[in-house]
Amino acid sequence: MKIRELTFVACMGALGNLLFFLSQTVFNLGQITLDLSHIATYVSALYGGPYLGLLTGLIVGLGPGFYFGYIGGKLGFAGVIFLPLGKCLTGLTAGYLSKRFNLPSSRLNTSLIVMVSYVPECLFTIAFFKVLLQLFLPSSLWYLSAFLIPIMVKAWGEIFIIAFLMTLMVSSKGFSDFVKRFISA
Repeated sequence: MKIRELTFVACMGALGNLLFFLSQTVFNLGQITLDLSHIATYVSALYGGPYLGLLTGLIVGLGPGFYFGYIGGKLGFAGVIFLPLGKCLTGLTAGYLSKRFNLPSSRLNTSLIVMVSYVPECLFTIAFFKVLLQLFLPSSLWYLSAFLIPIMVKAWGEIFIIAFLMTLMVSSKGFSDFVKRFISA
């Protein structure tokens, strides 16, 4: 990995965490927050491929991992480990699909890649709430799995918004040229 790419991943990771922390303060509507942190993951993955997407997803996942693990949640160590892993899956999948379908080839492809690439993280989130939490948290916290459906509805809503935004970004020649200066993929 070149220094430019590493710098790009670090910047996208910082942007993703900034977007996450803004969602916890500015976009917080009580129990529901609009988390657009995956924008950074998708930019890295769609332009840089699976490796950059995976690394950015890992960094982007650290903010939610610590927040829901220790700061504002009850997930503890499980949150710190498994939330970044879920975001890695999205970056990895989006990067592979982007390379496979030679993005940006059409606006429809961008939207579909964004939505389809979230499926592995979605399945991982379901497994996290239904299986992994039972292993890592005391039985007194069984009620956390009740949050799964609202989390999934919110997450898919965010993915639709991000798909729209990513389609606009990929369609912008200026934005694409700017990002491609950092990535030699």
